[in-house]
Amino acid sequence: TIAGDRSSFVIGLIENRAKEVGVAAFDLRSASLHLSQYIETSCSYQNTKTLLHFYDPNTVIVPPNKTAADGMVGVSELVDKNYQASKKVTMARGCFDDTKGAVMVKNLSARDPSALGLDTYCKQYYLCLAAASATIKWIESEKGVIITNHSLSVTFNGSFDHMNIDSTSVQTLEIIDPLHTELWGTSNKKKSLFQMLKTTKTTGGSRLLRANLLQPLKDIQTINTRLDCLDELVSNEELFFGLTQGLRKFPKESDKVLCHFCFKPKKVTDEVLKPANGRKSQLLISDIIVLKTALDAIPFLSKVLKGANSFLLKNIYQTICENPKYESMRKRIGEVIDEDVIHSRAPFVACTQQCFAIKPGIDGLLDVARRSFCDTSEAIHNLATKYREEFTLPNLKIPYNNRLGFYFIIPLRDITEKLPNKFIQVVRHGKNVHCSSFELASLNVRNKSAAAECFLRTELCLEGLISEIREDIRILTMLAEVLCLLDMIVNSFAYTISTKPVDRYTRPEFTGDGPMAINAGRHPILESLHTDFVPNNIFLSEASNMVLVMGPNMSGKSTYLQQICLIVILAQVGCYVPAQFASLRVVDRIFTRIGTGDNVENNSSTFMTEMKETAFIMQNVSSRELGCSG
Repeated sequence: TIAGDRSSFVIGLIENRAKEVGVAAFDLRSASLHLSQYIETSCSYQNTKTLLHFYDPNTVIVPPNKTAADGMVGVSELVDKNYQASKKVTMARGCFDDTKGAVMVKNLSARDPSALGLDTYCKQYYLCLAAASATIKWIESEKGVIITNHSLSVTFNGSFDHMNIDSTSVQTLEIIDPLHTELWGTSNKKKSLFQMLKTTKTTGGSRLLRANLLQPLKDIQTINTRLDCLDELVSNEELFFGLTQGLRKFPKESDKVLCHFCFKPKKVTDEVLKPANGRKSQLLISDIIVLKTALDAIPFLSKVLKGANSFLLKNIYQTICENPKYESMRKRIGEVIDEDVIHSRAPFVACTQQCFAIKPGIDGLLDVARRSFCDTSEAIHNLATKYREEFTLPNLKIPYNNRLGFYFIIPLRDITEKLPNKFIQVVRHGKNVHCSSFELASLNVRNKSAAAECFLRTELCLEGLISEIREDIRILTMLAEVLCLLDMIVNSFAYTISTKPVDRYTRPEFTGDGPMAINAGRHPILESLHTDFVPNNIFLSEASNMVLVMGPNMSGKSTYLQQICLIVILAQVGCYVPAQFASLRVVDRIFTRIGTGDNVENNSSTFMTEMKETAFIMQNVSSRELGCSG
């Protein structure tokens, strides 16, 4: 997972005695459902392990009884053995209902059922639809939400429309994390491919980049569409900088917030009996402000994209910038939300913006609560001024956080003797002292209560607006996807290329059945660490489809193998590659085994382990796959 961002995937897993496995992966962050069904070729569940490594789920849902074929351990035991970090949930076999799953997917998908091809898939992919029904049922009951109709981004058989890289290859190729970081010490400059490319500005963009590197594309048309877009960005500086600037205007968490509207909270009857708690209302108002800020940023994006020529940017301009629904939603929000309200990450500024989100005069009780909020906020700042003068503390500050409310910070250098008895809850923090007082605590309670009342009244005023937004949820799902894609292509791919010397990165060519030819290729990560990096060539064709690389230890054999695989991965995510020239065929799978050691637990020598790994590669490899062992 990306640092600071816990996995948000819930996965349903089920299998039958014909060695078929159905997977439903629900991403709570981006409101998307990925369905895969495949025949598990190995007893070690290699395909399922690869998928689980890709999704890195926080919850895995499985049926209670083993339904696996003879000789297979069963998905439930697989999760117990390999994924203890994930929470395993066992649901009754009746919850895995493919008929209900098909109806749910049809109703919830943002795309038209005919475009989804659901009628074709129903009989063929009954296992993943059964997994989908259990997963959706668990999410709705566990999270206390109802998923809005026509709001989910649904993909079928997603895993095998992409290149398959098993988890061992992901580690040895250093796609997500670098190997042997402990040997490099704390000043570690060695990076993984993901860390090198992660100059994205949003969490959604980073997650999309990670997903693309773990499952590169196989569709030549989509790859070339991305490469055409990069061609234009690299040759048109004005467009590149305009897009960089335009994307900055969208809040960092836009994709997450836009997809929040897909989930409707269930109405709870005893809610009225609970004391006023503005936290949920506050989050909802915050979401509306982020949505307003995102919609306000579309006109600037439209101005930048107007003259774009590449198919991808043209398509974004037509579907987003020229879509009148965004403008009408923006106008509708403008009728209720004050035009000066902006999204802020500073806690008190955000709290004030949320209290004053609704235009004045719409709700009398809200206006009264706002007056009280302003009075108590002013009284707190007056109290701080009073204390500064009374106790000669010129540098006393009054910060705010969501948990404590207002509190005092006094530098230690200003405290000549003991702090006056007025100050309570005194805690030392570095060169400062954090504290409060009875007067401040009393004002804090009144201030928080007034803010909570503002949030609840605001939520009531927003009910109609939110219902209207949910009717047009498809356009928000589409905007979230577009922002993540643009962030990856502009802020990661185009930015990385722009930081390199001219002509160091070139556009790869793809052929249907031609040779793989790379001229003066370089290792994308190591070339930034070593200025004297020596480029390498490779040529593979039908007549000569294997290369044996020999040499002493530390002569660069592993680097050469890694380099070729990483160039192929970069090309198939739609990025330029570090070479003078690269002509490639689309690769289905990559197998890599580098520097294997002894396995004492299994009584295997290095030679024995390498023979087993080579046998695994030879059993699974075909003409469209790339295998390497070092």
